[in-house]
Amino acid sequence: MKTAAIVVALIVASFTPAAAQQLRPIGGPYPPPFTETLSNNTPLAFGMDAEEAARALGTPLNYVRGRPGEEIYLTFRNIGGSGLFYKKDRLFLQFRKGRLAGWKGDWGHNWMWQ
Repeated sequence: MKTAAIVVALIVASFTPAAAQQLRPIGGPYPPPFTETLSNNTPLAFGMDAEEAARALGTPLNYVRGRPGEEIYLTFRNIGGSGLFYKKDRLFLQFRKGRLAGWKGDWGHNWMWQ
């Protein structure tokens, strides 16, 4: 009796269409590229001048050192935190010939916990 029920179930299942994974339509919704999912989402681009970089970051740039056109600037980015303690990370920007040539985040040590 059980064997007959299993045979009938297998025969009925063989007539149902298979549900294969469908291909994505061309031009359809795709997952974002890997580079958009990174945590480094600083809106900087090589070749910006100091004013453009400050405007893109939304923070003022503080002069650290260097000759005119070959400066290093520092800015503090507020990246949130809890309601009691806001976390600010330092970001150094290197300019060569008046254009942004590179940047480096400095997470350092929190003076409060030393």
